[in-house]
Amino acid sequence: MEWTLWAGLAAGLLIAVVTAPVGVSGAVFLLPVHLSVFGVPSPAITPTNLLFNVVAGPGALWRYRRDGALHGGLARLLVAGTLPGVIVGAAIRVFALPGPGVFRLLIAALLLPLGLWLGVRTLAPARPRQAAAEPPRAALITLAVAVGVVGGIYGIGGGSLLGPVLAARGLPMTRVAPAALAATFATSIVGAATYALLSLTTTGDVAPDWALGLACGLGGLIGGYLGARLQPRLPETGLRLLLATLATGIGVMYALQSS
Repeated sequence: MEWTLWAGLAAGLLIAVVTAPVGVSGAVFLLPVHLSVFGVPSPAITPTNLLFNVVAGPGALWRYRRDGALHGGLARLLVAGTLPGVIVGAAIRVFALPGPGVFRLLIAALLLPLGLWLGVRTLAPARPRQAAAEPPRAALITLAVAVGVVGGIYGIGGGSLLGPVLAARGLPMTRVAPAALAATFATSIVGAATYALLSLTTTGDVAPDWALGLACGLGGLIGGYLGARLQPRLPETGLRLLLATLATGIGVMYALQSS
């Protein structure tokens, strides 16, 4: 048991250092680790991942707020959409989709083409263009609700989906990363609480693995702070390529697992 906690702390730290600069909590990378390495049962794997986000989130968010990057209405709009979505997603997960198979196919279908598109768009020859406008409020809230449902079902928080979509729309990473992480953090709090309540009224492995989730989250807390501190020192093109690589890599990983 002790080795599992130390391994979870190390995994959370390493993943968060890489993913926090682009607005991804890293929970989507922890899912296969929880499933294949630590043997967390389904559907308890989802709230365990959400618990990681709850503990890890403040590290990066505090650093972004200190640097003045966490401001404006983008984060509030994303949170307003993801919160109701995650409650719906948690109910769907417990009562309709207890298995992981559909999840792998869904994430692969979403992130693989999105990552490739973002990468091609980033590497395309530069041409004069106006600064990207923020998507309409209705479109942002609709996107956030959909991401909240997916996050509630599979415990990925939503940053791994919101980040590539918003970056592909042309929004700068200095705005995308803090807003996506804020939505992930708020969504994960509500999602983890929803699962904890559902575990009181249903049978099976619904409650999170508290010890493992907290250990991974502590590592993510440290790693997220370090990753957010690194972000201002990294070039915009490099951040976009990193996000594209992460999205594509996650898509390929889950496509291979589902096959």
